[in-house]
Amino acid sequence: MNKKKLYLAILWGLTGAIAGEALATADLFNNPVGVIGEKPQADLFNSPVAVIGSPAATAAPAPALAPTAESQPAAVVTPEVKASTATPAPQTAPSAAVVIDTKVAAAEAPAPQTTKSKLWSYQPVKSPTPPTVNNKAWVRTPIDAFVLGPLEAKGLTPSPDADRSAFIRRATLDAWGVIPSPEEVAAFVNDTSPDAYEKLADRLLASTQYGERQARRWLDLARYADSTGFQNDETRPNLWRYREYVINAFNHDKPYSQFVKEQIAGDELLPDKQEGLIATGFLAGFPDNSNSRDLVQRKYQIATDMTDTVGKVMLGQTVECARCHNHKFDKISQKDYFSLQSFFANVSAVDNIPAVKGAVEHNYDTAWNKWEAATKEIHDKQKAIIDTVREKAEKHHKERYLTDSREAIFKPKNEWNAQDRWVNHRLANVTSEASLTAYLRDAAESKGKDTDSSPEITAKWEQYEKLTDDLKKFKDLKPTTGSTQISAMTELGHADAPPSYVFFGGDHERPLEQVQPAFPEAITDEKPDIKPTAFSSGRRTALANWIASDTNPLTARVYVNRVWEEYFGHGIVETVSDFGKAGQKPTNPELLDYLASNFIKQGWSVKKLHREILLSSVYRQSSDYRQDIAKADVDNKLLAVFPRKRLEAEQIRDSLLVASGKIEDQVGGPSVFPPVPANLGAGNLWEVSKNAHDYNRRSLYIFTRRSVPYPLLESFNMASAQEAHSKREVTTSPLQSLALINSDVVFEWSQALAGRVINEAGNDEPAQLDRLYQILFSRKASDSEKETLQKFLNNHEKVVREKTSEGKFAVSIPTGLKDNKKLDPIRAAAFVDLVHTVANSNEFIYRF
Repeated sequence: MNKKKLYLAILWGLTGAIAGEALATADLFNNPVGVIGEKPQADLFNSPVAVIGSPAATAAPAPALAPTAESQPAAVVTPEVKASTATPAPQTAPSAAVVIDTKVAAAEAPAPQTTKSKLWSYQPVKSPTPPTVNNKAWVRTPIDAFVLGPLEAKGLTPSPDADRSAFIRRATLDAWGVIPSPEEVAAFVNDTSPDAYEKLADRLLASTQYGERQARRWLDLARYADSTGFQNDETRPNLWRYREYVINAFNHDKPYSQFVKEQIAGDELLPDKQEGLIATGFLAGFPDNSNSRDLVQRKYQIATDMTDTVGKVMLGQTVECARCHNHKFDKISQKDYFSLQSFFANVSAVDNIPAVKGAVEHNYDTAWNKWEAATKEIHDKQKAIIDTVREKAEKHHKERYLTDSREAIFKPKNEWNAQDRWVNHRLANVTSEASLTAYLRDAAESKGKDTDSSPEITAKWEQYEKLTDDLKKFKDLKPTTGSTQISAMTELGHADAPPSYVFFGGDHERPLEQVQPAFPEAITDEKPDIKPTAFSSGRRTALANWIASDTNPLTARVYVNRVWEEYFGHGIVETVSDFGKAGQKPTNPELLDYLASNFIKQGWSVKKLHREILLSSVYRQSSDYRQDIAKADVDNKLLAVFPRKRLEAEQIRDSLLVASGKIEDQVGGPSVFPPVPANLGAGNLWEVSKNAHDYNRRSLYIFTRRSVPYPLLESFNMASAQEAHSKREVTTSPLQSLALINSDVVFEWSQALAGRVINEAGNDEPAQLDRLYQILFSRKASDSEKETLQKFLNNHEKVVREKTSEGKFAVSIPTGLKDNKKLDPIRAAAFVDLVHTVANSNEFIYRF
């Protein structure tokens, strides 16, 4: 089958070509999309976006355009591609006004930096030999030798091992993001086999919860959100599939190098697999404003976001500093920046690629069809109104865009160049029937000032508004989550890219010299090996191959440092996304290079990296305070004591759900909307899920709306989705305690936890206290703690009894009780408050 046909088939997808029913149980991440592409496919620009994917769109694709001499970089181009590509359309030059401005600006522009940087992070990764140490018995992995060497040089000794119950709680929270069950703790504590720790590490890494935990960390970096941000903050109904891709990648131990490549260029690398398209959700997660009237500026802003995110996340470089001027600290010039940005010059967002049909898609189809059938008459009437003014409405809509956008919008299609194609695709992507109603509204509400204003137009607008109100009656039928489509970044089936320029001061209206795709000169002398295909420029594949190369000095270092920070609270390089001069130097450069070089040797296996850390002596240490270490190494940079760490927002919420026994452990699927406080005032931006089971899903699956963060998570420093979030901040404020104490949902979980404790421990109160501590802290309560808690329970029972007798207090008893247990409701209510208090303690929200 022709490769281009297959690619376009996946991209535009005729619905009739998808064997959806047969693929309901298909492995999304390992199988081709099937027989899509065996029939002639439609070219995107011969049909409006709404038509693409419908059975009517059967026109054969137009031939792809080859890169022009101007836009094509000095790169390797295969003869086969040259022979198969068509004559390119001409590129337009900047306007005369811009050219004049360019001449003025060129004199002021700083000269590009060309000196090769000697920065430590740009030097090749070495494979250091572990240092010779005296305490050889402490060295369980090479990691330990690299940590122990500096300690012994300072005359310090590491801490003894943490007790087993503390260790399994620590390791489970780090690997899974939740607390372990008392049964899991007991099994590990009582395991006397010599490979008990190895079995624990392997069990943790084999669970799907490991992938969910690692996905949360990566999604922080990918600035993942289920909405676009900006004023309207529109829902992105398809992007949850990217989250699914990330979970699966970690659970299946996809090599990190491949993981990186697919997210940058999955559509080019895996054109016959749905997985490749979904992976580009990393690029597609940019904040977006569909109302932007300057589409040329929007293209620049999107390319800027992708460039900055890839630079920060994959390379640990603050390349964004070089957008407006040569980097003040690192030898990255403006030319370097815009050469890097040009790898993304031809990329467009496509949101209507048909997905393989599974349970989610079938359920969505069923709900959508019911809503569509119920509202068909209303929609038909609305369309009939728009049809009477469609030509004027479309012209009115297009004229609302700024001048440089209109140049492309009103240009005949046979004259489009690559830039025009991007603009017109963007216009089609953000235009709907509702967009055309602006013509009616503006004319009707102009009070005669609009030349098209008339009683007839006013009547049509009033009729349209009435129909819109009628639609609201069927709101509950419309599905709120899920989809049948994929969102991806692709090159629209064309290989020619718009030209890229250095912009004076980062202003896209002031172009200077034209640039070609290139890697930063300070980092490498390597040139991109770009091989265009019939459907794409091949630029991003070249970039992905360089970033994920075994010889790239940054990629492995940056990632292993992120994993180290995840386990120890601080990276070996503290500035985890800045390996430049302004960032911190590594505290243990030999350890960093050992981890990076071994990571590459192990085939970029993320699980093997985690396993080695989990089994190291440095990770096994106790976190007990040591005065000698506090004096000798106040910041604990040498790691003679295991660092304590406040749990992240999701770990707190999810562990409360686990403790209460209410967590829903379904893996994957569309995002959900749990209840929020009534005074949040989010309106239709937060419509609580209809299925009550969704309320207790892991926090990973809570809908991430950029303008409306989930309140409980926001209180504990959840990641901001506005840009790549490199490291979770830890703040301490009274609002956090108030959020846990006053939250109705947290109190409900405390009631459920109290019921669980009674069910599992019986009516014996000391046994109940032990069980409560086993659930929350992975240990039994001490005698002094039991004494304190028993006093609290007795005193609080008196308070509750007094208030209820006065009619001032409604008791809240444990929930989920079994065996028809008969309890004194007053004593039971006091016990619920005790459970709620213990669950809100520091020991619960810290990992030791």
